[in-house]
Amino acid sequence: MTQANINRASLTRFAWISIAAAVVTIVLKTAAYYLTGSVGLLSDALESLVNLVGGMMALAMLTIAARPADEDHAYGHSKAEYFSSGVEGALILVAALSIALTAVPRLFHPIALEQVGAGLAVSVVASLVNLGVALVLLRVGKKHHSITLEANAHHLLTDVWTSVGVLLGVGAVALTGWLWLDPVVALLVAANIVWTGSQIVWRSVSGLMDLALPAQDLATVRLVLDTYRKDDLQFHALLTRQAGARKFVSMHVLVPGAWTVQHGHNLLERIEADIRAALPNTTVFTHLESLDDPASWEDETLDR
Repeated sequence: MTQANINRASLTRFAWISIAAAVVTIVLKTAAYYLTGSVGLLSDALESLVNLVGGMMALAMLTIAARPADEDHAYGHSKAEYFSSGVEGALILVAALSIALTAVPRLFHPIALEQVGAGLAVSVVASLVNLGVALVLLRVGKKHHSITLEANAHHLLTDVWTSVGVLLGVGAVALTGWLWLDPVVALLVAANIVWTGSQIVWRSVSGLMDLALPAQDLATVRLVLDTYRKDDLQFHALLTRQAGARKFVSMHVLVPGAWTVQHGHNLLERIEADIRAALPNTTVFTHLESLDDPASWEDETLDR
Protein backbone atom coordinates (compact mmCIF):
# COMPACT_ATOMS: atom_id res chain seq x y z
CA MET A 1 0.00 0.00 0.00
CA THR A 2 1.39 3.40 -0.96
CA GLN A 3 1.86 6.29 1.47
CA ALA A 4 -1.09 8.09 -0.14
CA ASN A 5 -3.34 5.10 0.49
CA ILE A 6 -2.15 4.88 4.08
CA ASN A 7 -3.00 8.55 4.56
CA ARG A 8 -6.48 8.02 3.08
CA ALA A 9 -7.06 4.99 5.30
CA SER A 10 -6.27 7.10 8.38
CA LEU A 11 -9.33 9.24 7.61
CA THR A 12 -11.62 6.42 8.76
CA ARG A 13 -10.97 7.38 12.38
CA PHE A 14 -12.80 10.64 11.74
CA ALA A 15 -15.79 8.65 10.48
CA TRP A 16 -15.74 6.80 13.80
CA ILE A 17 -15.81 10.19 15.59
CA SER A 18 -18.86 11.14 13.53
CA ILE A 19 -20.59 7.86 14.42
CA ALA A 20 -19.87 8.34 18.12
CA ALA A 21 -21.18 11.91 18.01
CA ALA A 22 -24.35 10.75 16.24
CA VAL A 23 -25.05 8.13 18.94
CA VAL A 24 -24.54 10.69 21.71
CA THR A 25 -26.78 13.30 20.06
CA ILE A 26 -29.52 10.77 19.29
CA VAL A 27 -29.69 9.83 22.96
CA LEU A 28 -29.65 13.46 24.11
CA LYS A 29 -32.18 14.76 21.58
CA THR A 30 -34.53 11.83 22.10
CA ALA A 31 -34.39 12.52 25.83
CA ALA A 32 -35.17 16.18 25.10
CA TYR A 33 -38.19 15.14 23.02
CA TYR A 34 -39.56 12.86 25.77
CA LEU A 35 -39.06 15.59 28.35
CA THR A 36 -40.93 18.23 26.34
CA GLY A 37 -43.13 16.42 23.83
CA SER A 38 -41.92 18.93 21.20
CA VAL A 39 -42.26 17.75 17.61
CA GLY A 40 -39.50 20.22 16.74
CA LEU A 41 -37.10 18.40 19.04
CA LEU A 42 -38.32 15.10 17.59
CA SER A 43 -37.38 16.37 14.13
CA ASP A 44 -33.94 17.21 15.50
CA ALA A 45 -33.55 13.67 16.86
CA LEU A 46 -34.59 12.15 13.52
CA GLU A 47 -31.92 14.13 11.70
CA SER A 48 -29.32 12.82 14.16
CA LEU A 49 -30.43 9.30 13.22
CA VAL A 50 -29.59 10.21 9.63
CA ASN A 51 -26.21 11.43 10.89
CA LEU A 52 -25.57 7.98 12.33
CA VAL A 53 -26.41 6.17 9.10
CA GLY A 54 -24.37 8.73 7.16
CA GLY A 55 -21.39 8.21 9.47
CA MET A 56 -21.56 4.44 8.99
CA MET A 57 -21.77 4.88 5.22
CA ALA A 58 -18.84 7.30 5.35
CA LEU A 59 -16.77 4.74 7.25
CA ALA A 60 -17.49 2.05 4.66
CA MET A 61 -16.76 4.25 1.65
CA LEU A 62 -13.61 5.81 3.12
CA THR A 63 -12.33 2.29 3.72
CA ILE A 64 -13.00 1.34 0.09
CA ALA A 65 -11.62 4.63 -1.28
CA ALA A 66 -8.32 4.03 0.54
CA ARG A 67 -7.70 0.76 -1.30
CA PRO A 68 -4.82 0.90 -3.80
CA ALA A 69 -5.40 0.58 -7.54
CA ASP A 70 -5.76 -2.99 -8.76
CA GLU A 71 -6.24 -4.87 -12.01
CA ASP A 72 -9.97 -4.17 -12.11
CA HIS A 73 -9.71 -0.57 -10.84
CA ALA A 74 -6.63 0.84 -12.49
CA TYR A 75 -7.47 4.41 -11.47
CA GLY A 76 -8.08 3.51 -7.83
CA HIS A 77 -11.27 3.49 -5.75
CA SER A 78 -11.57 7.17 -4.84
CA LYS A 79 -15.01 7.57 -6.49
CA ALA A 80 -16.46 5.43 -3.71
CA GLU A 81 -16.69 8.61 -1.64
CA TYR A 82 -19.43 9.93 -3.92
CA PHE A 83 -21.66 6.98 -3.01
CA SER A 84 -21.34 7.88 0.65
CA SER A 85 -22.30 11.52 0.18
CA GLY A 86 -25.08 10.56 -2.25
CA VAL A 87 -26.65 8.09 0.17
CA GLU A 88 -26.34 10.59 3.02
CA GLY A 89 -28.08 13.23 0.91
CA ALA A 90 -30.90 10.82 0.09
CA LEU A 91 -31.30 9.90 3.76
CA ILE A 92 -31.53 13.58 4.64
CA LEU A 93 -34.45 13.93 2.23
CA VAL A 94 -36.17 10.90 3.83
CA ALA A 95 -35.70 12.49 7.25
CA ALA A 96 -37.27 15.71 5.98
CA LEU A 97 -40.33 13.78 4.80
CA SER A 98 -40.63 12.05 8.19
CA ILE A 99 -40.45 15.40 9.97
CA ALA A 100 -43.17 16.86 7.76
CA LEU A 101 -45.45 13.86 8.29
CA THR A 102 -45.02 14.25 12.05
CA ALA A 103 -45.42 18.04 12.13
CA VAL A 104 -48.49 18.55 9.91
CA PRO A 105 -50.96 16.77 12.26
CA ARG A 106 -49.66 18.94 15.14
CA LEU A 107 -50.75 22.06 13.23
CA PHE A 108 -54.35 20.92 13.59
CA HIS A 109 -54.02 19.20 16.98
CA PRO A 110 -51.44 21.15 19.05
CA ILE A 111 -50.05 19.54 22.19
CA ALA A 112 -48.77 21.49 25.19
CA LEU A 113 -45.04 21.22 25.86
CA GLU A 114 -43.62 20.04 29.18
CA GLN A 115 -40.33 20.52 31.07
CA VAL A 116 -39.17 22.98 28.42
CA GLY A 117 -36.15 24.18 30.39
CA ALA A 118 -34.68 20.71 30.90
CA GLY A 119 -35.39 19.70 27.32
CA LEU A 120 -33.70 22.78 25.91
CA ALA A 121 -30.64 22.28 28.12
CA VAL A 122 -30.20 18.70 26.89
CA SER A 123 -30.62 19.79 23.28
CA VAL A 124 -28.01 22.55 23.68
CA VAL A 125 -25.45 20.00 24.88
CA ALA A 126 -26.21 17.82 21.84
CA SER A 127 -25.76 20.79 19.52
CA LEU A 128 -22.38 21.65 21.03
CA VAL A 129 -21.23 18.06 20.44
CA ASN A 130 -22.29 18.30 16.79
CA LEU A 131 -20.61 21.69 16.36
CA GLY A 132 -17.27 20.49 17.72
CA VAL A 133 -17.23 17.34 15.56
CA ALA A 134 -18.37 19.25 12.45
CA LEU A 135 -15.53 21.76 12.71
CA VAL A 136 -12.98 18.96 13.05
CA LEU A 137 -14.40 17.02 10.08
CA LEU A 138 -14.55 20.15 7.91
CA ARG A 139 -10.93 21.03 8.61
CA VAL A 140 -9.70 17.48 7.93
CA GLY A 141 -11.95 17.08 4.88
CA LYS A 142 -10.61 20.25 3.24
CA LYS A 143 -7.01 19.39 4.11
CA HIS A 144 -7.25 15.89 2.58
CA HIS A 145 -9.76 16.76 -0.18
CA SER A 146 -12.31 14.25 1.13
CA ILE A 147 -15.84 14.94 -0.15
CA THR A 148 -17.15 12.34 2.31
CA LEU A 149 -15.84 14.13 5.39
CA GLU A 150 -16.81 17.53 3.98
CA ALA A 151 -20.38 16.33 3.28
CA ASN A 152 -20.59 14.86 6.76
CA ALA A 153 -19.30 18.09 8.28
CA HIS A 154 -21.75 20.29 6.36
CA HIS A 155 -24.57 17.98 7.37
CA LEU A 156 -23.59 18.29 11.03
CA LEU A 157 -23.33 22.07 10.72
CA THR A 158 -26.82 22.13 9.20
CA ASP A 159 -27.94 20.01 12.13
CA VAL A 160 -26.52 22.64 14.47
CA TRP A 161 -28.42 25.46 12.74
CA THR A 162 -31.49 23.25 12.71
CA SER A 163 -31.15 22.77 16.45
CA VAL A 164 -30.82 26.52 16.94
CA GLY A 165 -34.06 27.03 15.02
CA VAL A 166 -35.85 24.35 17.04
CA LEU A 167 -34.59 25.79 20.31
CA LEU A 168 -35.86 29.23 19.32
CA GLY A 169 -39.21 27.72 18.33
CA VAL A 170 -39.64 25.80 21.56
CA GLY A 171 -38.54 28.84 23.55
CA ALA A 172 -41.06 30.99 21.67
CA VAL A 173 -43.83 28.51 22.50
CA ALA A 174 -42.86 28.62 26.17
CA LEU A 175 -42.91 32.43 26.18
CA THR A 176 -46.04 33.05 24.09
CA GLY A 177 -48.11 29.93 24.64
CA TRP A 178 -48.66 29.67 20.86
CA LEU A 179 -48.51 25.90 20.42
CA TRP A 180 -48.69 26.13 16.63
CA LEU A 181 -45.17 27.58 16.57
CA ASP A 182 -43.69 24.17 17.39
CA PRO A 183 -44.91 22.32 14.25
CA VAL A 184 -44.26 25.42 12.09
CA VAL A 185 -40.62 25.44 13.20
CA ALA A 186 -40.44 21.69 12.51
CA LEU A 187 -41.68 22.27 8.95
CA LEU A 188 -39.11 25.04 8.45
CA VAL A 189 -36.46 22.61 9.67
CA ALA A 190 -37.69 20.05 7.13
CA ALA A 191 -37.43 22.63 4.33
CA ASN A 192 -33.88 23.48 5.38
CA ILE A 193 -32.97 19.79 5.42
CA VAL A 194 -34.39 19.34 1.91
CA TRP A 195 -32.11 22.11 0.64
CA THR A 196 -29.04 20.58 2.28
CA GLY A 197 -29.86 17.07 1.11
CA SER A 198 -30.44 18.15 -2.48
CA GLN A 199 -27.12 20.04 -2.53
CA ILE A 200 -25.23 16.98 -1.27
CA VAL A 201 -26.94 14.69 -3.79
CA TRP A 202 -26.19 17.12 -6.62
CA ARG A 203 -22.51 17.29 -5.69
CA SER A 204 -22.31 13.51 -5.58
CA VAL A 205 -23.98 13.14 -8.98
CA SER A 206 -21.63 15.77 -10.44
CA GLY A 207 -18.64 13.81 -9.20
CA LEU A 208 -19.90 10.55 -10.66
CA MET A 209 -20.44 12.38 -13.96
CA ASP A 210 -16.75 13.41 -14.05
CA LEU A 211 -17.32 17.10 -13.48
CA ALA A 212 -14.33 19.28 -14.45
CA LEU A 213 -12.04 20.63 -11.76
CA PRO A 214 -13.20 23.82 -9.99
CA ALA A 215 -12.28 27.12 -11.67
CA GLN A 216 -9.60 27.81 -9.05
CA ASP A 217 -7.84 24.49 -9.73
CA LEU A 218 -8.11 24.96 -13.48
CA ALA A 219 -6.58 28.43 -13.14
CA THR A 220 -3.68 26.88 -11.22
CA VAL A 221 -3.03 24.43 -14.06
CA ARG A 222 -3.18 27.19 -16.68
CA LEU A 223 -0.78 29.31 -14.64
CA VAL A 224 1.78 26.49 -14.73
CA LEU A 225 1.33 26.03 -18.48
CA ASP A 226 1.71 29.77 -19.10
CA THR A 227 5.25 29.60 -17.73
CA TYR A 228 6.14 27.22 -20.58
CA ARG A 229 4.01 28.64 -23.38
CA LYS A 230 5.93 30.33 -26.22
CA ASP A 231 6.04 30.35 -30.03
CA ASP A 232 7.64 26.91 -30.33
CA LEU A 233 5.67 25.35 -27.44
CA GLN A 234 1.85 25.18 -27.34
CA PHE A 235 -0.86 23.29 -25.46
CA HIS A 236 -4.36 22.16 -26.29
CA ALA A 237 -6.95 19.46 -25.50
CA LEU A 238 -6.76 20.34 -21.80
CA LEU A 239 -9.23 18.04 -20.01
CA THR A 240 -9.82 17.74 -16.28
CA ARG A 241 -11.98 15.74 -13.91
CA GLN A 242 -12.14 14.83 -10.24
CA ALA A 243 -12.75 11.45 -8.65
CA GLY A 244 -13.13 11.87 -4.91
CA ALA A 245 -9.83 13.20 -3.61
CA ARG A 246 -7.95 12.38 -6.82
CA LYS A 247 -7.72 14.99 -9.59
CA PHE A 248 -6.98 14.14 -13.22
CA VAL A 249 -5.45 16.50 -15.80
CA SER A 250 -4.63 15.60 -19.40
CA MET A 251 -3.34 17.70 -22.32
CA HIS A 252 -1.48 17.66 -25.61
CA VAL A 253 1.90 19.39 -25.74
CA LEU A 254 2.93 20.63 -29.19
CA VAL A 255 6.66 21.07 -29.87
CA PRO A 256 8.82 21.50 -33.00
CA GLY A 257 8.92 18.33 -35.06
CA ALA A 258 12.70 18.37 -35.12
CA TRP A 259 12.96 17.79 -31.38
CA THR A 260 14.35 14.45 -30.23
CA VAL A 261 12.18 12.06 -28.24
CA GLN A 262 14.42 12.57 -25.22
CA HIS A 263 14.12 16.36 -25.42
CA GLY A 264 10.32 16.13 -25.56
CA HIS A 265 10.22 13.55 -22.77
CA ASN A 266 12.31 15.76 -20.46
CA LEU A 267 9.95 18.67 -21.09
CA LEU A 268 6.85 16.59 -20.29
CA GLU A 269 8.43 15.34 -17.07
CA ARG A 270 9.02 18.93 -15.92
CA ILE A 271 5.50 20.05 -16.83
CA GLU A 272 3.88 17.11 -15.06
CA ALA A 273 6.04 17.61 -11.95
CA ASP A 274 5.18 21.33 -11.80
CA ILE A 275 1.44 20.65 -12.06
CA ARG A 276 1.60 18.00 -9.34
CA ALA A 277 3.53 20.40 -7.11
CA ALA A 278 0.99 23.20 -7.67
CA LEU A 279 -2.03 20.90 -7.38
CA PRO A 280 -1.37 18.01 -4.96
CA ASN A 281 -3.00 14.61 -5.38
CA THR A 282 -3.24 15.07 -9.15
CA THR A 283 -2.57 12.52 -11.87
CA VAL A 284 -1.26 14.21 -15.04
CA PHE A 285 -1.36 12.72 -18.53
CA THR A 286 0.51 14.41 -21.36
CA HIS A 287 0.68 13.59 -25.07
CA LEU A 288 3.52 14.93 -27.23
CA GLU A 289 2.66 16.21 -30.73
CA SER A 290 4.47 18.01 -33.53
CA LEU A 291 3.72 21.66 -34.26
CA ASP A 292 4.59 20.94 -37.90
CA ASP A 293 1.99 18.19 -38.45
CA PRO A 294 -1.52 19.43 -39.44
CA ALA A 295 -3.00 16.32 -37.77
CA SER A 296 -1.84 17.69 -34.41
CA TRP A 297 -4.48 20.42 -34.67
CA GLU A 298 -7.35 18.05 -35.43
CA ASP A 299 -7.62 16.34 -32.04
CA GLU A 300 -8.42 19.15 -29.62
CA THR A 301 -11.67 17.50 -28.47
CA LEU A 302 -12.43 14.19 -26.77
CA ASP A 303 -13.23 12.58 -30.12
CA ARG A 304 -11.03 13.47 -33.07
